[in-house]
Amino acid sequence: MKTAKKPRELAEMVPEGAVLLIGGFMAVGTPERMIDALVERGVGGFTVVANDTAMPGHGIGKLVTAGLISRAIVSHIGLNPETQAKMIAGEIDVELVPQGTLVERIRAGGVGLGGVLTATGLGTPVADGKPVVEVDGKSFLLEKPIRGDFALIRCKHADYKGNLDYALTAHNFNPIMAMAADTVIAEPQEIVPIGAIPPDAVKTPGILVDHLLSRGN
Repeated sequence: MKTAKKPRELAEMVPEGAVLLIGGFMAVGTPERMIDALVERGVGGFTVVANDTAMPGHGIGKLVTAGLISRAIVSHIGLNPETQAKMIAGEIDVELVPQGTLVERIRAGGVGLGGVLTATGLGTPVADGKPVVEVDGKSFLLEKPIRGDFALIRCKHADYKGNLDYALTAHNFNPIMAMAADTVIAEPQEIVPIGAIPPDAVKTPGILVDHLLSRGN
């Protein structure tokens, strides 16, 4: 059984400089209340791994505005002019990774693989400094796996064993990230009794989840 904790209490567990895997797509499926708690705490220097940095005032964009991100490993930053400005000013180190490569690198980290072979990025600056592997006469980049200190994920339901299900866009990165971090913090829309989530609807089993956010502040 897992006892739901308040966002402020969980934010206190995240140390300065932590690597955070944060789910969502343009802030949809992002754990907003957990992000708000981190902003309120004010400790940063985070490396954030995510699909994008959302927009100012939304999702990961709040961490950008608060100056809590030192490095971002993302697929794009086109919707957040603050991220772009901080990158140009040297305040945030941005590593742009093709979306499919990014999610597979996280998946590799979660299942213990040594990396991902992909042809995406060959012959471009993406390939600079990376090993090239030949398979059956074809060349592939070896992209290394990604793991995080914490995964901050958003789900539709959680039960008190930590089993999770997801809705719509929250399926994109959240279930994969839940496999690839030392500590998993889930922000459910609703906490339900054990057995309320049908077994075949569970996308993240409770054994992977360390903490649940309570509904209150």
